[in-house]
Amino acid sequence: MKLHTISLNNLKRRKARMAFLTIGLMVGIATVVTLITLTRSMSGDIERKMDEFGANILITPRSNGLSMTYGGISLGGVTFDQSEIHEEQLAAIRTIKNKANLSSVAPKVLGGITVGSHNVLLVGVDFENELKMKQWWQIFGEAPKTPQELLLGSDAAKTLHLGPGDSLTLKGETFTVSGVLDQTGSQDDALIFATLRKAQKLLGKEGKITLVEVAALCHGCPIGDMVLQIAEKLPDAKVTAIQQVVESRLKALDQFKRFSYAMATVVLFIGSLIVFVTMMGSVNERTVEIGVFRAIGFRKAHIMRIILLEAALVSLLAGLLGYALGMGSAGLALPYMAESANAVLVKDWWIGAGAITLALVTGLVASLYPALHASKMDPTEALRAL
Repeated sequence: MKLHTISLNNLKRRKARMAFLTIGLMVGIATVVTLITLTRSMSGDIERKMDEFGANILITPRSNGLSMTYGGISLGGVTFDQSEIHEEQLAAIRTIKNKANLSSVAPKVLGGITVGSHNVLLVGVDFENELKMKQWWQIFGEAPKTPQELLLGSDAAKTLHLGPGDSLTLKGETFTVSGVLDQTGSQDDALIFATLRKAQKLLGKEGKITLVEVAALCHGCPIGDMVLQIAEKLPDAKVTAIQQVVESRLKALDQFKRFSYAMATVVLFIGSLIVFVTMMGSVNERTVEIGVFRAIGFRKAHIMRIILLEAALVSLLAGLLGYALGMGSAGLALPYMAESANAVLVKDWWIGAGAITLALVTGLVASLYPALHASKMDPTEALRAL
């Protein structure tokens, strides 16, 4: 009779005990899968939310400012020794250590311009990166595709009485309004947007940048480190992080991860104890059977292989069922725990492979001592129970 046949027959004879062992280990694996899947899904949800939020790092020219107050009354301020950001310096941002976390880099040039009797703020942008960063923008018409097209904020369009398709003259050049922004509730409503090169020419700031907005992917991104890395590349610029929302959410998620892993470890430890106790009980019940095997010539290695094979089969089943149960539980819990109602459940087959591997390792390690104990039984003492 082959060893695996002996193991299978023993599992069939002790269905209740093996079912208890499977359930105990399955619950532990399901807990691990649920918590890991939840934390990864929530991380992805926060990353998508922060992508929608837009820039979380701001780069501006470094300057020395002096605030003037007298008698408790603010008299404004004076700015002096202000340096410029040159466009060729922006390539250095893409060379930082955490460049993989950079989603988009959106340079801007700003300046005042007169349109008829109105003073407005003209902003030159790279529309490809700007639209990628500001995904909440709703445009009536189209985004500018040529240097002679403009995008107007909603308030600017009302003030100038312009809409998509209308013409506008700036500094003697005629432009076409390709689109108008829907109300955003931000400073964008009062701005006129042009392509970066055209705005630089109109404002007499060729090759110069007023500020740069950087969107960093939030999934595990070290915002503080990235700020320092960019500051090293641009020593004449001031780099700040719009990171309050990022840090608070990542900190809460990190605390949840720590709690999750602690809980998973405890539950998995309890599952391993269940395997240990169950396998020890099974070995003690089979004293006579093991004694017979030893008496007819089975070596210690054969006895160990029988016990460990039983543990491996049960652990494999527990791993498969635990993964399925864990994914189902994560799917039910995610809508109540994620930042948004449309959070996507992460389905990674590596988690499934890891769950099965973890179940096998846990089951085999917990069964190792019972297997050793069974292999060391004296056949003569075991047969005395007959």
